[in-house]
Amino acid sequence: MENQALNTEQTDIHTVLKEIFGYSEFRDGQSAVINAVLRAQDALVLLPTGGGKSLCYQIPALTLPGLTVVISPLISLMQDQVAQLQALEIKAEFINNSLTFEQQQDIYQRLHHGDIKLLYVAPEKVLQYEFKERLRNLHISLFAIDEAHCVSHWGHDFRPHYCRLSELKQQFPTVPMMALTATADIATRKDIVHQLGLNQPYIHTGSFDRPNIRYTIEEKFKPLSQLMRYLKTQKGQSGIIYCTSRKRVDEVAEKLADAGFNAAAYHAGMSNEQRQFVQTAFARDDVHIVVATVAFGMGINKPNVRFVLHYDIPKSIEAYYQETGRAGRDGLAAEAIMYFDPADIGRVKRFFEDITDEQRRRVEEQRFNAMASFAEAQTCRRQILLNYFSEYQREPCGNCDICLNPPKRFDGTLVAQQALSCVYRAEQRFGLGYIVDVLRGANTSRIRDNQHHALSTYGIGKQHSNEFWLSVLRQLIHHGLLAQDITQGASLRLTEAARAVLKGEYTLQLAEPRLQAKHVYQDKLAQFNYDKKLFAKLRSLRKELADEDDVPPYVVFNDKTLAEMAQLMPTTDSEFLKVSGVGFTKLSKYGAPFMQLIRNYLAAS
Repeated sequence: MENQALNTEQTDIHTVLKEIFGYSEFRDGQSAVINAVLRAQDALVLLPTGGGKSLCYQIPALTLPGLTVVISPLISLMQDQVAQLQALEIKAEFINNSLTFEQQQDIYQRLHHGDIKLLYVAPEKVLQYEFKERLRNLHISLFAIDEAHCVSHWGHDFRPHYCRLSELKQQFPTVPMMALTATADIATRKDIVHQLGLNQPYIHTGSFDRPNIRYTIEEKFKPLSQLMRYLKTQKGQSGIIYCTSRKRVDEVAEKLADAGFNAAAYHAGMSNEQRQFVQTAFARDDVHIVVATVAFGMGINKPNVRFVLHYDIPKSIEAYYQETGRAGRDGLAAEAIMYFDPADIGRVKRFFEDITDEQRRRVEEQRFNAMASFAEAQTCRRQILLNYFSEYQREPCGNCDICLNPPKRFDGTLVAQQALSCVYRAEQRFGLGYIVDVLRGANTSRIRDNQHHALSTYGIGKQHSNEFWLSVLRQLIHHGLLAQDITQGASLRLTEAARAVLKGEYTLQLAEPRLQAKHVYQDKLAQFNYDKKLFAKLRSLRKELADEDDVPPYVVFNDKTLAEMAQLMPTTDSEFLKVSGVGFTKLSKYGAPFMQLIRNYLAAS
């Protein structure tokens, strides 16, 4: 069925929204952005991941008479978005190096004949002289710059080719340009407008809040054991685990696979074919868990990622926000978990010493300091995140680890004195692990060789666990009573402030160590009063149809749409169209098998 809206100039945008995309209402700000572009005005759109950025340029593309060129940084993201548009019978294509010469020539012919509405290209491609000459001969209605924070030196993912995109504005001055991003502080926003040469743009800054994501930070003790314990509560759910190094990615992925988890590794050290295989398998629910470096990032368009877990601390709040934002794009409940060892702060900071540009180094250090403060904070995580993006919140969120399980305090004077005395009597030459072993009375050859089994503090804290003492020592570092000498193997040294505690001159309040994080189970579809057995059958049918069409399951319908089907149980065309995410194309393409399944289920009930 050909979409009539595609051929009608200036079709009502609400009609396109409902009949093609299957949604009854625009989200906050979308219609204002779309109308600005329809007036040929430039635009800067800041919406959170999953906030509906793509509709802001896809709907103008279908209502304006010419071609919309979408500039996107990753091949995988282009392919994914084009697949979703083609499933809606929208004439969309991408051009990149994954296509043969013949395939590219065919697309150029179709562009020449006006047979394509949206064309996705990489910044490197769109800036080639030959390609720009082709564009001159086409009727272009809009340029959309996705992931626009890559334009800015202040952004967390700066890419040099993005800086040259202002050339498009110079060569096509009358064509409106829309810049879109989910992560940009105030300095980055100003820089995007300047670098792209946007002319008095309409600026929409949506809320950065993702209330469906629960933010949790766990102190890192035995991360692999912590991870395994958590994943056992997430059977069958899709998730991403971020690690800072390729070596760690491979190690964690191998351990998970050996333990029976459906997991795969992804990093830049793998071949393009290997990475593409993993990304496709993840998109199609054939792989549930991807363990990855940040190389696995912007191309994730999968709506049903239920958790994102950081095995290590990210380098900036922008990176953390964008990576955690890959969870719960469908608006359903999701989790963002980070394992945090305060010692990682010093390790990460040493990376910045290699940055030769002094201004750039200061910016990176400042961004990481904000991330470290976020990890160490004892106040609502969401408030800190939103405040960082200048969206001030007075009230705590009620959906983060601090709100759900507030830190408890205790009189830590005695344990602090025991720990500080142990560091002193061991001559301030040893690191965290060794001091913990002495406090707990471990019988190791190293302790015997150093004669430290004879210390008065040997075994003084054996009633407490290894994790308890690690937490106490880390807190003493935070309080400025101990310092780690990174030039001497991170050995612990007493500071001048420790003297008053050792003398008992004041009471030291410490946080009770959280040795077991509380992960309260969330029914991801709790907002729907749906039939769970029917939902499972609908998911199986979706997977079967998706495999037949060689597309990811969410291209057929997302989980939210299936849950609504399992709630409303539509058996006629008019009822089926009332389900969010169902338009005329999806009705004609997939309606019959889904409605037949529902009829059979009702008849058997």
